[in-house]
Amino acid sequence: MSRIGKLPITVPAGVAVTIGDDNVITLKGPKGELSQPVSGNMKIELNDGVLTIERPDDEKESRSLHGLYRSLLNNMVIGVSEGFRKELELVGVGYRVSNNGQVLELSLGYTHSIFLQLPNEIKVETKMERNKNPLIILESCDKQLLGQVCAKIRSFRKPEPYKGKGVRFVGEQVRRKSGKTASK
Repeated sequence: MSRIGKLPITVPAGVAVTIGDDNVITLKGPKGELSQPVSGNMKIELNDGVLTIERPDDEKESRSLHGLYRSLLNNMVIGVSEGFRKELELVGVGYRVSNNGQVLELSLGYTHSIFLQLPNEIKVETKMERNKNPLIILESCDKQLLGQVCAKIRSFRKPEPYKGKGVRFVGEQVRRKSGKTASK
């Protein structure tokens, strides 16, 4: 039995779960609504606020999908009840960020500003304080989409190991390298 797949998912109060006849699970909660199609041979049950997933056999594909769907459904339950939040900071001289609705404007040392249209499911907030690095705060109920958007923003200017400049997550440690003079 899959160690992750056999764990039950407790559904908190205020989250409505509907299991469609074509194995599409829809969750509605205070933070939003998410749906996920599940492989047809997986058996999903909801009893007394506990969601369980059972696989039909012990074939390799069924075992791998068992843990995957359990993790996806657990992330959906957490997302619609509490939501997910990521914070990115811009480290570098002259790096700036601002947002106008769902359009994020980034100045990352290039000759031009970068404009990024964010999906409607993501709430964005930017902070620019004196003597502090600019912050981008992203919130969403969809963990997959949030991670994808964070990776896209980070790809514009990854943290480099010599000066540590770039876009990084708050609290992330960047391994620093010494320059040419350290070898002498």
